[in-house]
Amino acid sequence: MSNISHKSLSKNTLISTNNIILFSIVWAVLALLYFLLFSAKVPAVDGIAKRPEWYVMGTNILEALAYLLASVLCLRNWRSPQIVSGRPVWLLIGMGMLSYFLGGIFFGYTEIVLKAEPIVSVGDIFFVISYIFVGTAIILAFTSRRINLEPWQWLIVLAIAVFGSALVWLISSPVEGAEVAKQELPSWVETVAPILNWFYVISDVLLLIIATTLLLAFWGGRVSLSWRMIAAASFSLYIADMWFKHASRYPNYESGDILEVFWVFSGVLFGMGAALEYDASLNRLRRSGRKRA
Repeated sequence: MSNISHKSLSKNTLISTNNIILFSIVWAVLALLYFLLFSAKVPAVDGIAKRPEWYVMGTNILEALAYLLASVLCLRNWRSPQIVSGRPVWLLIGMGMLSYFLGGIFFGYTEIVLKAEPIVSVGDIFFVISYIFVGTAIILAFTSRRINLEPWQWLIVLAIAVFGSALVWLISSPVEGAEVAKQELPSWVETVAPILNWFYVISDVLLLIIATTLLLAFWGGRVSLSWRMIAAASFSLYIADMWFKHASRYPNYESGDILEVFWVFSGVLFGMGAALEYDASLNRLRRSGRKRA
């Protein structure tokens, strides 16, 4: 029995929680350096400054792999019967991460391969599914626990809600000169695009509120660190989406701006949260096993 345990331990050394966290941090740092060093636009043949195609492709790869790894780690939690926060929670988050990965692939394909502006693309189907899955998962985690916050904590939640909603209102005002670009869009795009934009920003604000509540409620608990990562991932997703909503109001917007690195951070943090939850659940099982012995 000890030999089997030793073999299992040595087999899982490379995918230990410490190694996963270290790899995630390195991936986030590399992404930040990539955005900082290569995001500057260079003059093109037509005289319009653009970012190199290889750079835009690299940002898509950094983001896609972050969400793919997060989906694998979340689905690993779903397969574990000892997971603290409940298997359905991590199944939904895992499916949400996988959907976001697929959405990013289609978004990048539309922009890089088809050379079209992805105002509305097939990727939006997967992005919407991702928000539904992740939102439902966080609500399940929220309702499965008795939330007892102090009055000052509720004030923090209220402040975050007001700030998040105010920022959405500020960046939703029309930009002078953008109307010309809108007139060139197909009618169905003009109809669907505003609906999708409002769905994304409202979902971001709701995720922000729920994540803040969970962060305050779980602070200091046995799985608090993992949910701090989930809350930070929601904050990162909000920052990236708000920037994209602001920047895409201008004509000829090209993806790859520095604040879009928060999409990579969001995927990395979701994966770190899943890894920390898995580790906390195993440690809890070991402690209970020792007590029984």
